[in-house]
Amino acid sequence: MEVALAILAGLFFATAIWFLLSRGIIRMLLGLVVLGNATHLLIFTAGRVTREVAPIVPVGLQVPALATANPLPQALILTAIVIGFAMFTFLLVLAYRAYRTLDADDTASMRLAEPEDGPRPPLSY
Repeated sequence: MEVALAILAGLFFATAIWFLLSRGIIRMLLGLVVLGNATHLLIFTAGRVTREVAPIVPVGLQVPALATANPLPQALILTAIVIGFAMFTFLLVLAYRAYRTLDADDTASMRLAEPEDGPRPPLSY
């Protein structure tokens, strides 16, 4: 199961990179979401995917009697999901404002700071 999840995480990373390298703003945002999901899956897979009991210590013992699940990767992923969602909504609003202001979704046509007929940078110093 862990091998399949690792391969799936690799496919998610490849898809995210492909989306991030595109010129469309919406595809870049989708690439960011897929990259976050790939990272979550990687952390979850690194935390061992096994069917173990909950990490609860019974009364009278100092440590659990059986092997327990590791709650740290689950807590990290839950926190990362919340942060990733907040970042995605902020970037979605930012992309919408850029689209409304510049009337373009393509990053090549969003070059206000670098006009095409402007002076060229020096080739050497």
